[in-house]
This record gives sequence, structure tokens and C-alpha cells, in this order.
Amino acid sequence: MITSQQMRAARALLGIDQRQLAALANVSLPTIQRMEASDGQVRSVVDTLVKVINALETAGIEIIGENATSNGAGRGVRLKDTAAGSQPKRVPSMLYDQAGEPQAENEAI
Repeated sequence: MITSQQMRAARALLGIDQRQLAALANVSLPTIQRMEASDGQVRSVVDTLVKVINALETAGIEIIGENATSNGAGRGVRLKDTAAGSQPKRVPSMLYDQAGEPQAENEAI
């Protein structure tokens, strides 16, 4: 259905926090926190899971399942898998991995 990583990514794309998602889905904040703390597939009462997924989809999120194609026309991100089914080797990002490194005092900005 949906993974905890997809839930967090969906919230990030929408620019909302857990409390706002809980309000949109008409569920409690601890429920969202528990769902996002899951490892992998979110396990929850079916009715609650459906409420959260419907809230995300109504807000504009397309949840793409494993090996599924996207039917949407908007921009999006998804994790790539290697042929062996594992995650690819992580490549450092200039933007995120090195942005926080302190510059030398005499280094030009």
C-alpha cells in the first residue's frame, strides 16, 4: 500500500507537518507518528490507512507502488533499484552533503 518513507516524502512535497496530515486525514497525531515510524510498509487499521492515502491523494500526491508506472503528468521523485533489487550506492550530493561544511576563514565566498 504505502511505506513510511513514502508518507514522509509526500508530506515534504506538500510542505505539511505530521499534525497537518493528521487533520487532513481526520486521524490522531500519534497515529501519523506511529505510521511514519514503521519500518517499510505501513501497518495500520485498513480504514485509517485508507483515510491517510485518500488525504494525500486529494492534496495532489500520486502514490506509486513497487514496479508500477506513474499515470500522472506532474514532476516527481522515486527511488531507483539495481538489477539485484537493492538500493544503488549512495553518491554524495554537492547541495546537501557539502553545503554544511564550514569554509576556511580566508577562503573566498
